[in-house]
Amino acid sequence: MTISIRGVTKRFKTFTALNGVDLEIADGELVALLGPSGSGKTTLLRIIAGLDVADAGSVWMDGEDTAGTKLRDRKVGFVFQHYALFRHMSIAQNIAFGLTVRPRDQRPPRAEIRRRVDELLKLIQLEWCADRYPHQLSGGQRQRIALARALAVEPRVLLLDEPFGALDAQVRTELRRWLRRLHDETGITSVFVTHDQEEAMEVADRVVVVNKGRIEQIGAPQAVYDHPATPFVCRFIGAANCFSGRVADGTASFAGITWPSPEHQASAGSEVTVFVRPHDIALHTSAVAGAFPATVKRVHAIGPTARVELVAPGIASCEVHVPTDGTSGVPPGTAVWAKPQRARVFLGAV
Repeated sequence: MTISIRGVTKRFKTFTALNGVDLEIADGELVALLGPSGSGKTTLLRIIAGLDVADAGSVWMDGEDTAGTKLRDRKVGFVFQHYALFRHMSIAQNIAFGLTVRPRDQRPPRAEIRRRVDELLKLIQLEWCADRYPHQLSGGQRQRIALARALAVEPRVLLLDEPFGALDAQVRTELRRWLRRLHDETGITSVFVTHDQEEAMEVADRVVVVNKGRIEQIGAPQAVYDHPATPFVCRFIGAANCFSGRVADGTASFAGITWPSPEHQASAGSEVTVFVRPHDIALHTSAVAGAFPATVKRVHAIGPTARVELVAPGIASCEVHVPTDGTSGVPPGTAVWAKPQRARVFLGAV
């Protein structure tokens, strides 16, 4: 199932939730809508599902405009953040619900419904809980049941709204890997909403970064991380140090050092903002070319990576990520030189 979103706009009174959004989703693709709260990602998901109606624009599925198509005819499976399971129904009954409420002439025979439920319980590795009730399961197990219920109706599209948002960190990690495996097995075109960048980067084929009702960038997770298109993307996805500077003759000056910026060749004297990832800064205990002097303020060593906080004249803050075993020579108070290895330069102040 392909999905084509064309010029979709949605307003709630004076608030514009979506502003002319265009997005193409390929058949069998797993796409993450990633953005902060209030960015419009859930509104977009609900419009794809048919739960909300756009004020302008259209949603096409497999080349057909969905305008006027009834919700049940879209064959969309929707998974909510808080499971929305029926407490008075067994797990098997919950999974079968979408099939049992179909009109009589479209409802599968009982034996077929039971076969489908058993098949899905095996798929989500919860065969033993068919006769149990939601309150008897953990949060992670309930979310897998919610996914199975969405799959029971054999949807053409699977939509998930913050599917793991109510779970603790360890369960989230386990379930997002499980979701990726499930998608690879079923091949259903899937779109999920999240504000968790790590979740999006690990699970999705492509990431759609949404901010203030607009799409900031679309791309493969690694490409979006390595080549952010806007300052917002650079700050929102992954940690980044932010420096103010100026550009002249294709060279940006910041923190007392210079950086090649050929894309801004014609912007002499303009203010720029330079972003440098913490792992893209090397620390030296003696002066080196292209480095700025700083003092170690604090070292947070947890596991294999240590976060080193630096203070320097004219710089609000700077964080460097280094291997933990390399921090023994740079305790707090040590004078160091910080040398950026990679940087992203944007025109204007942020």
